[in-house]
Amino acid sequence: MLRTQTSLSTWSQKIHMKWLVLLGLVAFSECIVKIPLRRVKTMRNAISGKNTLNNILKEHAYRLPQISFRGSNLTHPLRNIRDLFYVGNITIGTPPQEFQVIFDTGSSDLWVASIFCNSSSCAAHVRFRHHQSSTFRPTNKTFRITYGSGRMKGVVVHDTVRIGDLVSTDQPFCISLAESGFEGIPFDGILGLNYPNMSFSGAIPIFDNLKNEGAISEPVFAFYLSKDKREGSVVMFGGVDHRYYKGELKWVPLIQAGGWIVHMDRISFERKVIACSGGCEALVDTGAPLIDGPKPLVDNIQKLIGATPRGSKHYVSCSVVNTLPSIIFTINGINYPVPARAYILKDSESHCYTAFKENTVRTSRETWILGDVFLRLYFSVFDRGNDRIGLARAV
Repeated sequence: MLRTQTSLSTWSQKIHMKWLVLLGLVAFSECIVKIPLRRVKTMRNAISGKNTLNNILKEHAYRLPQISFRGSNLTHPLRNIRDLFYVGNITIGTPPQEFQVIFDTGSSDLWVASIFCNSSSCAAHVRFRHHQSSTFRPTNKTFRITYGSGRMKGVVVHDTVRIGDLVSTDQPFCISLAESGFEGIPFDGILGLNYPNMSFSGAIPIFDNLKNEGAISEPVFAFYLSKDKREGSVVMFGGVDHRYYKGELKWVPLIQAGGWIVHMDRISFERKVIACSGGCEALVDTGAPLIDGPKPLVDNIQKLIGATPRGSKHYVSCSVVNTLPSIIFTINGINYPVPARAYILKDSESHCYTAFKENTVRTSRETWILGDVFLRLYFSVFDRGNDRIGLARAV
């Protein structure tokens, strides 16, 4: 199912909905500075037939480095925050100032709070002290973002950004001068890993800068997200470490170059199709904690599971985890089961709730967001060189 120019633009404007699950916020974003989107020829439009498409991918794909990473310039540790967020350290400025950010495939901008932001939301973040950096460079560009009841505004600036040993000099990023609604959120900012056309600020994403400067060997990055354990998760750049997955990577072409969105065949439960019956779109999103979908379809899944709404969540008895069947996501002809132990989570009081959430973004297509609940089970590779995503069972 092909995405039109209009629907891609709509998705771009609203792609940031996710990080504020702890506050019960469903997000959409709007910024002052935007890049006009251009229609691009999709791979599915250029090539008809599944077998032909797969053959072309195999024929023209470069060989991904299957290496054991030894340098911090290739693999970067992430910390699991209550199975809701995965954060990693970066530094900005000279001398470097350290921040905890989410590495997010659902957005393209890097932002942190400015020292000039004095709101209670900013007080919870590590704030960027631009006056202490000898490599800081200001601009006259501004940005404004809204996440439900959370809001921020600020300016686009330039400075040196480091991810481990990877260095992007004169990197454009956003610093917020005013925030509201972000109290209690356990990270300092977001590092977007989506395509440049998804940038709200107009800034070139850091991955593109690293790629263009030859800092990484191949234009790929990959995620291994652990469950329960605080340590052990990683994001890797420039190659794929086979020790983090079992079997072979299964490659899925993007619906259209310009966003990490793939065609999903169906969603089934006990051998019955329960959603995505005619095919749908799925955003593979490391910045989303849950699995989000259209309200009527999510409500039906909650009923099948036997979940009861309470507040912003749907709860079940923890005893049913061992009896509920898996929910199967079929992508490019491959079944990706998500067992009950993965789609049933525990809150701070050890009560069990489901990992399915209403997606309030309105698009012309049925759209799902496959967040960390899905990605904890499946090692994911994001291949910018071939506009595709690789999935394999995580170890």
